[in-house]
Amino acid sequence: RDVFNRVLNGGKMTMTIGAVAVIVSTIIAIIVGCVSGYFGGKVDQIIMRIVDILNCIPTLPIMLIASSVLDSRQIDAQFRIYYLMLIMTVFGWSGIARMVRGQILYLREQEFIVACEVMGIPTWRRIFKHLVPNIMPQLIVSMTLGLGGIILYESTLSYLGLGIPLPYAAWGTMISSSTDPVTMAYYPALWVPAGILIVVAVLAFNFVGDGLRDAMDPKSKR
Repeated sequence: RDVFNRVLNGGKMTMTIGAVAVIVSTIIAIIVGCVSGYFGGKVDQIIMRIVDILNCIPTLPIMLIASSVLDSRQIDAQFRIYYLMLIMTVFGWSGIARMVRGQILYLREQEFIVACEVMGIPTWRRIFKHLVPNIMPQLIVSMTLGLGGIILYESTLSYLGLGIPLPYAAWGTMISSSTDPVTMAYYPALWVPAGILIVVAVLAFNFVGDGLRDAMDPKSKR
C-alpha cells in the first residue's frame, strides 16, 4: 500500500471524527449548561445528576465495549464510523457542560444581565447573545483539548482493532501493524509516521487553543 497516501487519508478520517464529535458535544454542552446555570432550581439539580452519572462512567472501557459490540454485529465499515462519532459525542459533553454551568452561574449575577432583564430582553437572547460570548475563551480551550483527547481515543481503538476498520485508513489502524514483531523491527516506515503525526496533531491543537484563548480573552488585553 502507498504509505503516504494512507497517512493523508488517515489524517482526514481521524480529524473528521474528532471535529464532528467535538462540535456536536460542545453544542449539546452549551445548551444543557446554559439551561442548568441560568434557570437553576430543580432543573439544575436534575441536569447535574445526569452529568455526575456520565462523569462516573469510565469512558475508554465503555468505548471498548461499544466497539466490540459493533464488531460482533458486523456493522458495515462506512456506518461504523458514524457509530463511533455518536459514542464519542454521548460521553464527551458532560465535562464541558459543567464548565459552562459554572460560568453562567457567575455571569448571570453581573450588572449587564440585570440591565438586560430591566430592558425586557427575552431569555434566549440574554443567554445566547450576552452570556455565551463571554464564555467563548473557555469553550475554545475545552474544544481544542477535547479534540486532542478524541484523536487519542480513536487512535487507541483503531490500534486495538476496534476503531476504523480496513479498507479505511486511520492513524491508529496504521500503528496497529506494529504489533507484528517483523514489521516493528524491519519496516518502521509503515507505522512511525502515523505515530509522529498523532503526537504533532494533539500538541498543535493544544497550542492553537492556548493562542486563541489569549487572543479572545478580554482580560488579557488590559
